[in-house]
Amino acid sequence: MTQPPRLKIAIATYGHTKAIKDGTVAIAGVERDFVEVVPIIGAFRRMVRDVEFDVCEMAPTTYMIARALGAPFIALPIFLMRRFHHGGFVVRPDSGIKVPKDLESKKVGVRAYSVTTGVWTRGIFINEYGLDSSKVTWVVDDEEHVTALKLPPNVVHAPEGKSLQGMMKTGEIQAGFTGPASGWDKASEAAAAADTYPELITNVEQVEADWFRRSGIYPIHGLIVVKDEHIKRYPWLARSLMDAFVAAKKPYLDELKRGHGDSPEDKRYCKFLSLMSDPLPYGMTANRPSIEALITYSLQQKLIPSRPQLGRVFVDIDPVPINRNAE
Repeated sequence: MTQPPRLKIAIATYGHTKAIKDGTVAIAGVERDFVEVVPIIGAFRRMVRDVEFDVCEMAPTTYMIARALGAPFIALPIFLMRRFHHGGFVVRPDSGIKVPKDLESKKVGVRAYSVTTGVWTRGIFINEYGLDSSKVTWVVDDEEHVTALKLPPNVVHAPEGKSLQGMMKTGEIQAGFTGPASGWDKASEAAAAADTYPELITNVEQVEADWFRRSGIYPIHGLIVVKDEHIKRYPWLARSLMDAFVAAKKPYLDELKRGHGDSPEDKRYCKFLSLMSDPLPYGMTANRPSIEALITYSLQQKLIPSRPQLGRVFVDIDPVPINRNAE
């Protein structure tokens, strides 16, 4: 009898993944060895730099960059986090910045140039508001996950000993991100900044909803990557992983539809139920517009050298359709 592969897996614990991690939902044909990495971005770096895990959660732009540079792992269209990105970007009131186009010639803070939140927001500003991103000086204060990435010339590091939060306070930068893309010292300081500085895009929830209805783009985050060698050796593995993540998500979605859930993520996904039946859609069919948009944005921002064929960066797989008649 063939021994099932024992796979080292690093994913965060969310409402829609906890059933996999606690063993309630099995991954067919796999013995699981979960590695707890907190925060999960630590696993991203360990995977792109040392290929430490067999299956790993990873930020999409980190993955796109690593794959373009020859990383020996491929993505599954299982996206563990979703959010829109017109919001979470603030400006100094005295900066004269009223619309994204006004960012040209200004200095803008972001934790790292390739952070997925930053890529999405810049892409929206470029394609929806006419920003020339090359005319903005992007100030970063953290290293990129993929150390081999060559940054565009308009990306500079904050001076030694200075934080983006402090530079925003003194006016050395005129705009920046809040939340995970901020690079500010503490989460509380990033939260305070949202109160101190005005958002660039007003009425943001309505703007995001209108954009989604018009474009079909729902920004992707936290995809799953698997070592190429396992996909080749175990042709059934991608299906086993997809089925497991779908099964783990179902009870979570049922709870959301009942209005349950107290975390910020729970509340965000509950709000999205008015826009879509599933705020965490998996598979290529449901996510193709979003995947294509992120590839376009990554190209525009000089993070990848050319547009890849989708089959080279994603396993083409969808969830198995539910047979309603069998229920």
